[in-house]
Amino acid sequence: MTAKTKTGAETLGFQTEAKQLLHLMIHSLYSNKEIFLRELISNASDATDKLRFEALENSALYEDDGDLRIRIGVDEEAKIITITDNGIGMSRDEVIANLGTIARSGTADFMKNLTGDQKQDSQLIGQFGVGFYSSFIVADNVVVETRRAGAKSSEAVRWSCSGEADYQIEAIERAERGTTITMHLKTDESEFGNDWRLRSIVKKYSDHIAIPVEMLKQEIPSMPGNEQDAEADETVITAPEWQAVNDAKALWTRSRSEVSDEDYKEFYRHVSSDFAEPLAWSHNRVEGKQEYTSLLYIPGMAPMDLYQREAVRGIKLYIKRTFIMDDAEQFMPMYLRFVKGVLDSADLPLNVSREILQKTPMVDSIRAALTKRTLDMLGKMATSEPEKYATFWSQFGAVLKEGPSEDHSNREKIAKLFRFASSSVEGAVPTVSLADYIDRMKEGQDKIYYVTGDSYSVINDSPYLEVFRKHDVEVLLMSDRVDEWMMGYLTEFDGKSFQDVARGELDLSSITGQTSDSDSKDKDSKTDNDQHKETVARINSLLEDRVQEVRVTSRLTDSPACLVVGDNDMGEQMRKIMEAAGQAVPESKPILEVNMEHPLVSKLGAESNDEDAARLAGVLFDQAALSAGRPLENPAKFVQELNKLMFG
Repeated sequence: MTAKTKTGAETLGFQTEAKQLLHLMIHSLYSNKEIFLRELISNASDATDKLRFEALENSALYEDDGDLRIRIGVDEEAKIITITDNGIGMSRDEVIANLGTIARSGTADFMKNLTGDQKQDSQLIGQFGVGFYSSFIVADNVVVETRRAGAKSSEAVRWSCSGEADYQIEAIERAERGTTITMHLKTDESEFGNDWRLRSIVKKYSDHIAIPVEMLKQEIPSMPGNEQDAEADETVITAPEWQAVNDAKALWTRSRSEVSDEDYKEFYRHVSSDFAEPLAWSHNRVEGKQEYTSLLYIPGMAPMDLYQREAVRGIKLYIKRTFIMDDAEQFMPMYLRFVKGVLDSADLPLNVSREILQKTPMVDSIRAALTKRTLDMLGKMATSEPEKYATFWSQFGAVLKEGPSEDHSNREKIAKLFRFASSSVEGAVPTVSLADYIDRMKEGQDKIYYVTGDSYSVINDSPYLEVFRKHDVEVLLMSDRVDEWMMGYLTEFDGKSFQDVARGELDLSSITGQTSDSDSKDKDSKTDNDQHKETVARINSLLEDRVQEVRVTSRLTDSPACLVVGDNDMGEQMRKIMEAAGQAVPESKPILEVNMEHPLVSKLGAESNDEDAARLAGVLFDQAALSAGRPLENPAKFVQELNKLMFG
């Protein structure tokens, strides 16, 4: 069809080469062959729903058969699969329109005619009108026999196609309403002509659709010579027994008041393959502009691959009870990758094959809502069930600490969930929240003090805590490997900034009412000050290749020295993480702070022999490195130098 304008320009319609389009759909559209059964079952489910809606105005359409169902038969020897439904069926014109026109969806047209409550209640699944053609992925010939409900038996239609551009259509006799699809499998697709294989696909993709999906009951073969069993076998053959393969009832679609705790726990085992009980769950239905139902679980035990960020993760995605994907990672941020559960949406933007979820504002909105719901669930658990939350934190706390870097909008809410060990609380178990810390802050304190290290024992005995313990100031003890990296993003909480006690200058004058160097007994003595400067200068010259600077400490009361990281330098934890990841680590030298009141420092200052002074300075530096949990450059040399000092 063409149309000419006044300028002589022509408007032409796109021409479709049906054979090429069908070939593209068969060979390129679907990445997973088994999806053909999901698509055909979805179409059959749509057909039963269409019948149910039309029968509201004309109950005669049921034809004295109101038991709606889908049946799957398989002939393993002949390699034939049949899928039969007793839904609405199709007339000759509908067959031509729906099957003879690629990408025309009868479901889509039907939905246009639904309004109000009918549309809200509809379970129709089809969107694009291409799902039927997925049958040609595994079959080289497909036959469709159908009769529309209410039509005469002589008005039934047979449609057949071998996957080419042409198809055949003819009138047949059919007593039953509905549709039967007969698929003749390709030679290399015989795996799908297996009863067990088909059952597993139904359970995977269509377990929760509202209509029962039935297959012939499998009987145990009788023993040879047992006449009674033989008779029973004959009975089964003459009167086959159909059994539902799917559950046909999605738990998440039921009201929360109808579902017991045991039901929730049992369903968790189903969706997670985890036999440990979940710690908590949240069941919620959203209606309005976006319609979806979510059922989220917090596991009780971490999986083996929790810290493998590339591992399979995410919740199960359903579209109107039909399974779409097992690991819809788009709906949960990485730091909540431990969450299990399902999301069932009325309509989400999928690609044509319904295998890939498209990124849209709708997806982002659901992700934000599910994230908030998960954090609220954890917050409620932390408040009302602290023992259960302690279990959660022991399993997933380190993963949750990834949150501040990934989710800026929820940074404060995430931080409220953190738990730490503390210098004011006995034991290594992290129990102190940031809110607890702020409640116990000293008068005049405006910072949250913390220290990071490789283990609780190392940082609990760290020299960095000496002045804090002297003045009874609480310090958070962080021993997870991710802590230093996390604190790079968690800059404040409840208006209070964080201060690493092993980094930069330390000033506690607002708390103690004393200047930072007030612990020096003779600070007003000019002689002592000059002596301190000389000692510091001497140590600096002896260690100039190993330190950025040497200065008098305000941190130490008992230890001789400590290593301090510059404000803009990388800490030891981050260096280890980057080295383990094979990343280049920038060169940096620590700051050495010395306690002028310590005998070792005094001895170094008074040592006249340069060789012995160098030895003392080296031991002083290595001691400070060891107390900070740093590896020694040359442990053997440290032992040798220490022995010489002790024994001459």
